Amino acid sequence: MLENLTERLQTVIKTIRGQSRFSEDNISDAMREVRIALIEADVALPVVKYFIDRVKEKVLGAEVLKSVTPGQAIIKIVQDELTSLMGTENVSLDLSTKPPAVILMAGLQGSGKTTTVAKLAKILLDQKKKVLVASADVYRPAAIEQLKTLAAGLNVDCFDSSPKDKPIKIASATLDYAKKYFFDVVIFDTAGRLGIDEVMMKEIKQLHKKLMPIETLFIVDAMQGQDAVNTAKAFGEALPLTGIVLTKLDGDSRGGAALSVKYITDKPIKYIGVSEKTDGLEAFHPERMASRILGMGDIVGLVEEAQKNVDTKEAEKLAEKVKSGKNFDLDDFKNQISQMKKMGGVGAMMDKMPSQISGAASKINPEDGDKSLVQIEAIISSMTFRERKHPDVIKAKRKIRIANGSGVQVQDVNRLLKQFEEMQKMMKIFSKGGIGKMMRGLTGRFPGIN
Repeated sequence: MLENLTERLQTVIKTIRGQSRFSEDNISDAMREVRIALIEADVALPVVKYFIDRVKEKVLGAEVLKSVTPGQAIIKIVQDELTSLMGTENVSLDLSTKPPAVILMAGLQGSGKTTTVAKLAKILLDQKKKVLVASADVYRPAAIEQLKTLAAGLNVDCFDSSPKDKPIKIASATLDYAKKYFFDVVIFDTAGRLGIDEVMMKEIKQLHKKLMPIETLFIVDAMQGQDAVNTAKAFGEALPLTGIVLTKLDGDSRGGAALSVKYITDKPIKYIGVSEKTDGLEAFHPERMASRILGMGDIVGLVEEAQKNVDTKEAEKLAEKVKSGKNFDLDDFKNQISQMKKMGGVGAMMDKMPSQISGAASKINPEDGDKSLVQIEAIISSMTFRERKHPDVIKAKRKIRIANGSGVQVQDVNRLLKQFEEMQKMMKIFSKGGIGKMMRGLTGRFPGIN
């Protein structure tokens, strides 16, 4: 996520940290590098100018250059201004209205509206809301069926609309249905449209008037860069938007849309799409995104993900084993893998790590890592209870049986057993307080790290 921008800005930050003294000249040099990094990231030019001017003003206008640690002070200013650029704080959905609270989704074709509807529905379900989803996309083939399929997978109610119906009729019928069956929230999907398509824009204005949504969200494909920002601005002039959802941010290495859209539209980014999975929608926190962009990671987000998905009792049991340095077996290893998968897999976890840690594991291919997790689970599941508790009994014949049972090669079983041995050693080191040694020994021993 935003790898190119992060890499360029990290280089600038290293330079700043390495300076013992600062003047207007070397500050200007640093800001020139930041400007180039932002332009290459496809950040809108007015945003680049505003950001650079703000940073320079604060750096040169304060007693920063005379401070004991001017480098740290400058980095803090850059971080604060990045945060401010994206909105300063998280803005959550406003559902404070007489039920049903309607959320209207708008955007271009292919921006990810329909999948975002399903992801948002899942978030609201987890908040114990009774959710109804509906689609008025009567133009794209199978669009309505796609939403029905996604809803069925989440066990979410989906209004039974038809491509033969008029969108305004679907909107009216959806409202009646939602009121009749006491739904808390309605998420209403619409057809993709261009801001210059007068007929289609007239249609969505009519839908908005009929539905009277409390939230009107514009869905933006982050990979479109400045084009996405310009489109959002056009829609903002036609509809009373309440927020932005940036989709496909996991595939965006530049970051132009993330840094530009709030400044240009004056609408908050409420959610970001971080994966194609139904749980791949995260609330947007500007300060955390700024931290990630600067290579500082998002530890708070990682902890929140762990609190949400990790089995506390299992984690406590494992902690006791780690503390004692004894009885760490393959069942524990498998439980670790399961917990990692619940947190989004290798890629999702590494994306939130500070660069110092993620850099140590730079050889990780997230896809390979996630495949490795699935493979490890399959291999361990093919073992007997005794084999999982006492892996030393696993000899040639047992390895062949386990490999056949899990659909892998014998060498994959050998690799797993080797990884487990190394993990056992790490647990023993950790139990003795050698955290530094354990981190240095991470590469080559962790599943998916070569």
